Amino acid sequence: MDIQKRVSSEMVKAAKDKDKETLSALRMIKSALHNREIDLKDQFGEKEILQVLSSMIKQRKDSVEQFRNGGRPELAQKEEKEIEVIRRFMPEQMSEEEIQAEIENAIKEVGAEGVRDMGKVMKILMPRLTGKADGKAVGEAVKARLS
Repeated sequence: MDIQKRVSSEMVKAAKDKDKETLSALRMIKSALHNREIDLKDQFGEKEILQVLSSMIKQRKDSVEQFRNGGRPELAQKEEKEIEVIRRFMPEQMSEEEIQAEIENAIKEVGAEGVRDMGKVMKILMPRLTGKADGKAVGEAVKARLS
């Protein structure tokens, strides 16, 4: 079943279960996907859905950090719950070894020799890893490998 249909069916389930937090997060996901679909029109597919979901997770991780630093653990907890809900629709995350293997393949493809070539490596790598690995962690791993 495609992701948008899964979101809709889980919204119905959450509404029936009177799970307000989950329902709120699912509505947010559905809205973000709908807005992105309107923006892209015909080019909207699974790759774009995963980009939207990855972006949403990244935003929430940043919010969790900010709320923790600001002494608002209850808001950080709410954001973490939303991250859990969003992750249900993401593919299984790649292991560290799999990510390293992809990095090595991309470096060989580009012929990267130093940190200056990081952009070329990331350009090839991120479309392959979108939704399967954290972009920030991948960037740090590429930088460490090229240093």
